[in-house]
Amino acid sequence: MSLAGSVLRAALGERAQALGFDRLAVGPATPPEHGDAFDAWLAAGYAGSMRYLARGREDRRDPARLLSGVRSVVAVALSYKPAPDDPAWPGVADYARGRDYHDVLRERLDTLARWLGEAAGGDVRSRAAVDTSAVLERDLAARAGLGWIGKNTNLLAPGLGSLFFIGILLTTAALEQDEPLPDRCGTCTACLDACPTEAFVGPYVLDARRCISYLTIEHRGPIPEPLRAGLGEWIFGCDVCQDVCPWNAKAAPSREPAWRAGAPSEAPAALLALDADAFRARFRGTAISRAKRAGLLRNAALALGNAGGPEAEAALERARADPEEIVREAAAWALAQLLQRGNYMK
Repeated sequence: MSLAGSVLRAALGERAQALGFDRLAVGPATPPEHGDAFDAWLAAGYAGSMRYLARGREDRRDPARLLSGVRSVVAVALSYKPAPDDPAWPGVADYARGRDYHDVLRERLDTLARWLGEAAGGDVRSRAAVDTSAVLERDLAARAGLGWIGKNTNLLAPGLGSLFFIGILLTTAALEQDEPLPDRCGTCTACLDACPTEAFVGPYVLDARRCISYLTIEHRGPIPEPLRAGLGEWIFGCDVCQDVCPWNAKAAPSREPAWRAGAPSEAPAALLALDADAFRARFRGTAISRAKRAGLLRNAALALGNAGGPEAEAALERARADPEEIVREAAAWALAQLLQRGNYMK
């Protein structure tokens, strides 16, 4: 690596920090080493209904298909760990409390790409990618040294744990590369043991069809009945395997204001009262909009069935007349759970 490449790499790290990123690493732009494992994961059906993963598999296996002449992969981390004094959002994964991370990361990655083009000169080109792009961002980031892949399939990094977003910048610039980090999970299996729905086939292998995050966000139909009790009170995503991880206990809270929620989240009973317009107005520009109104209200109904509470019966009775069939069905199931436990008087 030339001196110019080394200096440019150092300046890039400083620019990333100025943009608010917590960490930056640079790796090779060759095909990810877990490409075959990704194909096997798809073949096993573990992706569930996320068919877009298979449609873009060839692009995911080779960064050069997304950017001709790519020479380096720049991986950045942006922490989202809530501060202790943040408003409570029970049942909502920590990452979804503020602005949609896709918008925040892409804006800053595009800014970083423009800076790199100007600093490198010549005909340097770059392409930003978040998790909606056809890249294996976790594999690329691990190979760059941003962190290591933990047994719960999340990327882990000292000081950050796994509570951070990954951004990728593919670039034709020749940059000094970092060394990958060793796996530091050791013999710990806390994440595997804690999963309420037993979604882990084994270490490093997740069956998304049983994962609460998949079920409450990506899955569009009724949630399979054998898994409903395991959802507990989660209504959007799940943090169980991250909450028990020792590395996350050591992570510092995020400094990013975009993730801070201004007020506590609504209770499940209140969510069931949202019509289509109210849902769009409340969650526009947030990651929660990904679940759609029907999905979020389905989840809220199931949470009430699992947890009960003084407002559960009335809210669920109203939801039995919801315009969406999956909400009505979830409400009926939840009321049956209350009846079975003696918490439903009709």
